[in-house]
Amino acid sequence: MALRTEFAAALNQAAAERGVEPEEILRIIEEAIKAAYKKDYGGETEDLTAEIDPESGEAKVFKEDKDVTPPGFGRIAAQTAKQVILQRIREAEKEAIFAEYEKKVGAVVNGMVQRIEGVNTVIDLGKTEAIMPAPERMSGEDYRLNQRLKFYIVGIRESSKGPEIVVSRSHNGLVEGLFKLEVPEIGTSIVEIKSIAREAGARSKVAVSSRQAGVDPVGSCVGQKGVRVQAVIAELGHEKIDIIAYSDDSAKFVSAALSPASVDKVSIDEKTKTAHVEVPEDQLSLAIGKDGQNVRLAAKLTGWRIDIKGAERVQEVEEEKGAKQEPKDKSKSAKKKILKNNRKKNEKPKKN
Repeated sequence: MALRTEFAAALNQAAAERGVEPEEILRIIEEAIKAAYKKDYGGETEDLTAEIDPESGEAKVFKEDKDVTPPGFGRIAAQTAKQVILQRIREAEKEAIFAEYEKKVGAVVNGMVQRIEGVNTVIDLGKTEAIMPAPERMSGEDYRLNQRLKFYIVGIRESSKGPEIVVSRSHNGLVEGLFKLEVPEIGTSIVEIKSIAREAGARSKVAVSSRQAGVDPVGSCVGQKGVRVQAVIAELGHEKIDIIAYSDDSAKFVSAALSPASVDKVSIDEKTKTAHVEVPEDQLSLAIGKDGQNVRLAAKLTGWRIDIKGAERVQEVEEEKGAKQEPKDKSKSAKKKILKNNRKKNEKPKKN
Protein backbone atom coordinates (compact mmCIF):
# COMPACT_ATOMS: atom_id res chain seq x y z
CA MET A 1 0.00 0.00 0.00
CA ALA A 2 2.90 2.32 0.82
CA LEU A 3 4.49 1.68 -2.59
CA ARG A 4 1.23 2.45 -4.36
CA THR A 5 0.80 5.65 -2.41
CA GLU A 6 4.40 6.79 -2.98
CA PHE A 7 4.31 6.16 -6.75
CA ALA A 8 0.90 7.76 -7.23
CA ALA A 9 1.84 10.72 -5.04
CA ALA A 10 5.13 11.23 -6.87
CA LEU A 11 3.38 10.98 -10.24
CA ASN A 12 0.66 13.46 -9.31
CA GLN A 13 3.11 15.87 -7.68
CA ALA A 14 5.38 15.91 -10.75
CA ALA A 15 2.37 16.45 -12.99
CA ALA A 16 0.96 19.28 -10.86
CA GLU A 17 4.25 21.12 -10.39
CA ARG A 18 5.19 21.11 -14.04
CA GLY A 19 1.78 21.49 -15.62
CA VAL A 20 1.86 18.04 -17.27
CA GLU A 21 -1.01 15.56 -17.20
CA PRO A 22 -0.27 12.29 -15.29
CA GLU A 23 -1.41 10.32 -18.34
CA GLU A 24 1.20 12.13 -20.45
CA ILE A 25 3.97 11.19 -18.00
CA LEU A 26 2.80 7.57 -17.98
CA ARG A 27 2.77 7.51 -21.78
CA ILE A 28 6.32 8.86 -21.93
CA ILE A 29 7.49 6.31 -19.33
CA GLU A 30 5.91 3.47 -21.33
CA GLU A 31 7.72 4.58 -24.48
CA ALA A 32 10.98 4.75 -22.52
CA ILE A 33 10.45 1.23 -21.09
CA LYS A 34 9.89 -0.15 -24.60
CA ALA A 35 13.13 1.47 -25.71
CA ALA A 36 14.96 0.04 -22.67
CA TYR A 37 13.61 -3.46 -23.39
CA LYS A 38 14.68 -3.24 -27.05
CA LYS A 39 18.17 -2.10 -26.03
CA ASP A 40 18.72 -5.01 -23.63
CA TYR A 41 16.66 -7.80 -25.20
CA GLY A 42 16.27 -6.84 -28.87
CA GLY A 43 13.15 -6.81 -30.99
CA GLU A 44 11.23 -4.07 -32.73
CA THR A 45 9.66 -1.29 -30.66
CA GLU A 46 6.54 -1.40 -32.84
CA ASP A 47 5.89 -5.02 -31.77
CA LEU A 48 6.12 -4.17 -28.09
CA THR A 49 3.56 -2.84 -25.67
CA ALA A 50 4.43 -1.47 -22.25
CA GLU A 51 2.04 -0.95 -19.41
CA ILE A 52 2.52 0.93 -16.13
CA ASP A 53 0.15 0.45 -13.25
CA PRO A 54 -0.65 4.05 -12.20
CA GLU A 55 -1.25 2.92 -8.64
CA SER A 56 1.56 0.47 -7.92
CA GLY A 57 4.07 1.63 -10.52
CA GLU A 58 4.56 -1.96 -11.70
CA ALA A 59 5.84 -2.20 -15.28
CA LYS A 60 5.13 -4.98 -17.77
CA VAL A 61 6.17 -5.54 -21.38
CA PHE A 62 4.02 -7.43 -23.91
CA LYS A 63 4.96 -8.78 -27.32
CA GLU A 64 2.00 -9.72 -29.49
CA ASP A 65 -0.18 -9.79 -26.36
CA LYS A 66 2.28 -12.14 -24.63
CA ASP A 67 3.85 -11.03 -21.36
CA VAL A 68 7.61 -10.96 -21.99
CA THR A 69 8.57 -8.98 -18.90
CA PRO A 70 12.04 -10.23 -17.85
CA PRO A 71 12.71 -11.12 -14.21
CA GLY A 72 13.86 -8.10 -12.23
CA PHE A 73 12.69 -5.74 -14.99
CA GLY A 74 10.86 -3.68 -12.40
CA ARG A 75 14.16 -2.20 -11.20
CA ILE A 76 15.13 -1.28 -14.77
CA ALA A 77 11.68 0.17 -15.34
CA ALA A 78 11.89 2.22 -12.15
CA GLN A 79 15.29 3.64 -13.13
CA THR A 80 14.04 4.41 -16.64
CA ALA A 81 10.93 6.06 -15.24
CA LYS A 82 13.05 8.22 -12.97
CA GLN A 83 15.24 9.37 -15.85
CA VAL A 84 12.25 10.06 -18.06
CA ILE A 85 10.47 12.06 -15.36
CA LEU A 86 13.61 14.13 -14.69
CA GLN A 87 14.06 14.74 -18.40
CA ARG A 88 10.41 15.65 -18.79
CA ILE A 89 10.66 18.01 -15.82
CA ARG A 90 13.66 19.76 -17.39
CA GLU A 91 11.81 20.04 -20.69
CA ALA A 92 8.70 21.38 -18.93
CA GLU A 93 10.80 23.93 -17.03
CA LYS A 94 12.45 25.02 -20.27
CA GLU A 95 9.09 25.37 -22.00
CA ALA A 96 7.75 27.42 -19.08
CA ILE A 97 10.78 29.72 -19.15
CA PHE A 98 10.48 30.31 -22.90
CA ALA A 99 6.76 30.96 -22.51
CA GLU A 100 7.59 33.54 -19.82
CA TYR A 101 10.21 35.30 -21.95
CA GLU A 102 7.98 35.18 -25.00
CA LYS A 103 5.73 37.59 -23.09
CA LYS A 104 8.77 39.78 -22.37
CA VAL A 105 9.73 40.33 -26.02
CA GLY A 106 10.18 44.09 -26.42
CA ALA A 107 11.11 44.60 -22.77
CA VAL A 108 14.38 45.61 -21.12
CA VAL A 109 15.87 43.10 -18.66
CA ASN A 110 18.97 42.77 -16.50
CA GLY A 111 21.64 40.32 -17.56
CA MET A 112 25.23 39.31 -16.98
CA VAL A 113 27.86 38.50 -19.60
CA GLN A 114 28.55 34.80 -19.08
CA ARG A 115 30.86 33.85 -21.94
CA ILE A 116 31.83 34.57 -25.54
CA GLU A 117 31.10 31.91 -28.16
CA GLY A 118 32.57 32.94 -31.49
CA VAL A 119 30.60 35.97 -32.72
CA ASN A 120 27.90 35.45 -30.10
CA THR A 121 27.87 36.69 -26.53
CA VAL A 122 26.06 34.44 -24.05
CA ILE A 123 24.05 36.38 -21.46
CA ASP A 124 22.85 34.97 -18.14
CA LEU A 125 19.31 36.22 -17.48
CA GLY A 126 19.00 34.39 -14.17
CA LYS A 127 16.53 31.64 -15.04
CA THR A 128 18.04 30.93 -18.43
CA GLU A 129 20.62 32.05 -20.99
CA ALA A 130 20.23 34.33 -23.99
CA ILE A 131 22.30 34.99 -27.08
CA MET A 132 23.49 38.40 -28.26
CA PRO A 133 24.62 38.02 -31.91
CA ALA A 134 27.31 40.32 -33.34
CA PRO A 135 24.85 42.70 -35.11
CA GLU A 136 23.10 43.31 -31.76
CA ARG A 137 26.28 44.49 -30.03
CA MET A 138 26.92 48.18 -29.51
CA SER A 139 29.70 49.62 -31.66
CA GLY A 140 32.85 50.22 -29.63
CA GLU A 141 31.51 48.43 -26.54
CA ASP A 142 33.77 45.73 -25.06
CA TYR A 143 32.17 43.03 -22.95
CA ARG A 144 33.78 41.48 -19.86
CA LEU A 145 32.85 38.26 -18.09
CA ASN A 146 30.40 38.81 -15.22
CA GLN A 147 29.67 42.36 -16.49
CA ARG A 148 26.12 43.38 -15.56
CA LEU A 149 24.15 45.33 -18.17
CA LYS A 150 20.61 45.93 -19.39
CA PHE A 151 19.45 44.23 -22.57
CA TYR A 152 16.50 44.51 -24.94
CA ILE A 153 14.72 41.23 -25.73
CA VAL A 154 14.44 41.04 -29.52
CA GLY A 155 12.64 37.71 -29.71
CA ILE A 156 12.94 33.91 -29.61
CA ARG A 157 14.39 32.10 -32.60
CA GLU A 158 14.94 28.46 -33.54
CA SER A 159 18.50 27.21 -33.76
CA SER A 160 20.23 23.86 -34.19
CA LYS A 161 20.19 23.57 -30.37
CA GLY A 162 16.51 24.41 -30.14
CA PRO A 163 14.80 27.71 -29.30
CA GLU A 164 16.99 30.50 -27.94
CA ILE A 165 16.31 33.99 -26.61
CA VAL A 166 17.92 36.83 -28.57
CA VAL A 167 18.87 40.05 -26.79
CA SER A 168 20.34 43.32 -28.04
CA ARG A 169 22.33 46.36 -26.94
CA SER A 170 22.04 48.15 -30.30
CA HIS A 171 18.25 48.08 -30.78
CA ASN A 172 16.28 51.36 -30.59
CA GLY A 173 14.02 49.61 -28.11
CA LEU A 174 16.80 49.65 -25.51
CA VAL A 175 16.83 53.47 -25.53
CA GLU A 176 13.02 53.60 -25.29
CA GLY A 177 12.97 51.03 -22.50
CA LEU A 178 15.62 52.87 -20.48
CA PHE A 179 13.67 56.13 -20.72
CA LYS A 180 10.53 54.29 -19.54
CA LEU A 181 12.46 53.13 -16.49
CA GLU A 182 13.90 56.58 -15.72
CA VAL A 183 10.98 58.85 -16.69
CA PRO A 184 7.70 58.20 -14.81
CA GLU A 185 5.79 60.42 -17.25
CA ILE A 186 6.62 57.99 -20.06
CA GLY A 187 5.59 55.00 -17.95
CA THR A 188 2.21 56.62 -17.30
CA SER A 189 1.85 57.70 -20.98
CA ILE A 190 1.76 61.41 -20.12
CA VAL A 191 4.86 61.80 -22.30
CA GLU A 192 5.12 59.78 -25.49
CA ILE A 193 8.21 58.79 -27.46
CA LYS A 194 7.24 59.46 -31.08
CA SER A 195 10.38 58.25 -32.85
CA ILE A 196 14.00 57.29 -32.25
CA ALA A 197 16.99 57.51 -34.57
CA ARG A 198 20.10 55.77 -33.33
CA GLU A 199 23.66 54.94 -34.26
CA ALA A 200 24.37 52.63 -31.34
CA GLY A 201 27.38 53.53 -29.27
CA ALA A 202 27.71 56.97 -30.83
CA ARG A 203 24.54 59.05 -30.76
CA SER A 204 20.75 58.92 -30.55
CA LYS A 205 17.96 61.40 -31.21
CA VAL A 206 14.66 60.91 -29.39
CA ALA A 207 11.49 62.82 -30.38
CA VAL A 208 8.99 63.25 -27.54
CA SER A 209 5.60 64.89 -27.13
CA SER A 210 3.22 65.55 -24.24
CA ARG A 211 -0.35 64.30 -23.97
CA GLN A 212 -1.12 66.59 -21.06
CA ALA A 213 -1.23 70.37 -21.11
CA GLY A 214 1.45 72.04 -19.03
CA VAL A 215 3.88 69.09 -19.14
CA ASP A 216 7.19 69.82 -20.87
CA PRO A 217 8.15 66.55 -22.62
CA VAL A 218 11.80 67.51 -23.14
CA GLY A 219 12.19 68.72 -19.56
CA SER A 220 10.58 65.53 -18.24
CA CYS A 221 13.08 63.37 -20.12
CA VAL A 222 16.09 65.50 -19.22
CA GLY A 223 15.16 65.71 -15.54
CA GLN A 224 16.36 68.13 -12.88
CA LYS A 225 19.97 69.02 -13.63
CA GLY A 226 19.90 66.35 -16.37
CA VAL A 227 19.75 63.48 -13.88
CA ARG A 228 17.30 61.35 -15.90
CA VAL A 229 18.97 61.55 -19.29
CA GLN A 230 22.39 61.12 -17.65
CA ALA A 231 21.24 57.82 -16.13
CA VAL A 232 20.28 56.58 -19.61
CA ILE A 233 23.56 57.83 -21.09
CA ALA A 234 25.56 56.05 -18.37
CA GLU A 235 23.78 52.75 -19.11
CA LEU A 236 24.55 53.16 -22.83
CA GLY A 237 28.27 53.66 -22.26
CA HIS A 238 28.09 57.46 -22.60
CA GLU A 239 26.33 57.43 -25.97
CA LYS A 240 25.23 61.01 -26.76
CA ILE A 241 21.47 61.64 -26.66
CA ASP A 242 19.52 64.58 -28.11
CA ILE A 243 15.97 65.03 -26.78
CA ILE A 244 13.81 66.67 -29.46
CA ALA A 245 10.35 68.22 -29.11
CA TYR A 246 8.08 66.55 -31.65
CA SER A 247 5.85 68.77 -33.81
CA ASP A 248 3.12 68.04 -36.36
CA ASP A 249 4.55 71.00 -38.28
CA SER A 250 7.18 69.30 -40.45
CA ALA A 251 9.29 72.45 -40.82
CA LYS A 252 9.43 72.96 -37.04
CA PHE A 253 10.18 69.27 -36.45
CA VAL A 254 13.05 69.25 -38.96
CA SER A 255 14.43 72.45 -37.45
CA ALA A 256 14.35 70.93 -33.94
CA ALA A 257 15.80 67.63 -35.15
CA LEU A 258 18.96 69.40 -36.36
CA SER A 259 19.72 70.42 -32.76
CA PRO A 260 22.17 71.53 -31.44
CA ALA A 261 22.54 73.63 -34.61
CA SER A 262 20.34 76.71 -35.03
CA VAL A 263 18.31 76.97 -38.23
CA ASP A 264 17.30 80.11 -40.19
CA LYS A 265 14.69 78.67 -42.54
CA VAL A 266 13.09 75.36 -43.55
CA SER A 267 11.19 74.91 -46.84
CA ILE A 268 9.20 71.71 -47.28
CA ASP A 269 8.82 70.03 -50.68
CA GLU A 270 6.00 67.51 -50.31
CA LYS A 271 6.48 66.02 -53.79
CA THR A 272 10.11 64.98 -53.27
CA LYS A 273 9.73 64.57 -49.49
CA THR A 274 12.67 66.95 -49.09
CA ALA A 275 13.27 69.63 -46.48
CA HIS A 276 15.47 72.47 -47.77
CA VAL A 277 17.25 73.98 -44.78
CA GLU A 278 19.17 77.26 -44.50
CA VAL A 279 21.52 77.71 -41.55
CA PRO A 280 23.99 80.46 -40.60
CA GLU A 281 27.40 79.82 -42.09
CA ASP A 282 28.97 79.28 -38.67
CA GLN A 283 26.33 76.61 -37.90
CA LEU A 284 26.74 74.62 -41.12
CA SER A 285 29.34 72.13 -39.86
CA LEU A 286 27.38 71.67 -36.60
CA ALA A 287 24.14 71.02 -38.50
CA ILE A 288 25.81 68.43 -40.73
CA GLY A 289 27.81 66.87 -37.89
CA LYS A 290 30.93 64.73 -37.95
CA ASP A 291 30.84 62.53 -41.06
CA GLY A 292 27.26 63.77 -41.64
CA GLN A 293 25.97 62.07 -38.49
CA ASN A 294 23.73 64.89 -37.22
CA VAL A 295 21.85 65.45 -40.46
CA ARG A 296 21.68 61.69 -41.07
CA LEU A 297 20.03 61.05 -37.69
CA ALA A 298 17.72 64.05 -38.16
CA ALA A 299 16.56 62.59 -41.49
CA LYS A 300 15.88 59.18 -39.86
CA LEU A 301 14.05 60.81 -36.98
CA THR A 302 11.76 62.98 -39.11
CA GLY A 303 11.40 60.79 -42.19
CA TRP A 304 12.40 63.72 -44.44
CA ARG A 305 15.32 63.97 -46.81
CA ILE A 306 17.25 67.03 -45.60
CA ASP A 307 19.18 69.36 -47.91
CA ILE A 308 21.29 71.88 -45.94
CA LYS A 309 22.92 75.06 -47.21
CA GLY A 310 24.73 77.83 -45.40
CA ALA A 311 23.29 81.38 -45.61
CA GLU A 312 26.31 82.72 -47.53
CA ARG A 313 26.06 79.92 -50.07
CA VAL A 314 22.36 80.67 -50.59
CA GLN A 315 23.24 84.33 -51.13
CA GLU A 316 25.95 83.38 -53.65
CA VAL A 317 23.48 81.27 -55.59
CA GLU A 318 20.99 84.14 -55.71
CA GLU A 319 23.72 86.54 -56.88
CA GLU A 320 24.73 84.07 -59.59
CA LYS A 321 21.12 83.94 -60.80
CA GLY A 322 21.04 87.73 -60.90
CA ALA A 323 24.33 87.85 -62.79
CA LYS A 324 22.95 85.54 -65.46
CA GLN A 325 20.06 87.92 -66.08
CA GLU A 326 22.26 91.06 -66.30
CA PRO A 327 23.95 90.41 -69.74
CA LYS A 328 20.54 90.05 -71.36
CA ASP A 329 19.54 93.50 -70.12
CA LYS A 330 22.85 95.00 -71.30
CA SER A 331 22.54 93.47 -74.75
CA LYS A 332 19.05 94.96 -75.14
CA SER A 333 20.24 98.46 -74.22
CA ALA A 334 23.27 98.09 -76.50
CA LYS A 335 21.02 97.20 -79.44
CA LYS A 336 18.86 100.22 -78.76
CA LYS A 337 21.96 102.44 -78.69
CA ILE A 338 23.24 101.07 -82.03
CA LEU A 339 19.86 101.59 -83.70
CA LYS A 340 19.74 105.14 -82.38
CA ASN A 341 23.22 105.90 -83.77
CA ASN A 342 22.35 104.41 -87.13
CA ARG A 343 19.29 106.61 -87.36
CA LYS A 344 21.41 109.65 -86.65
CA LYS A 345 23.88 108.74 -89.44
CA ASN A 346 21.15 108.27 -91.99
CA GLU A 347 19.52 111.59 -91.20
CA LYS A 348 20.29 114.33 -93.82
CA PRO A 349 21.84 117.50 -92.43
CA LYS A 350 19.42 120.38 -92.24
CA LYS A 351 20.08 123.47 -94.47
CA ASN A 352 20.48 126.78 -92.75
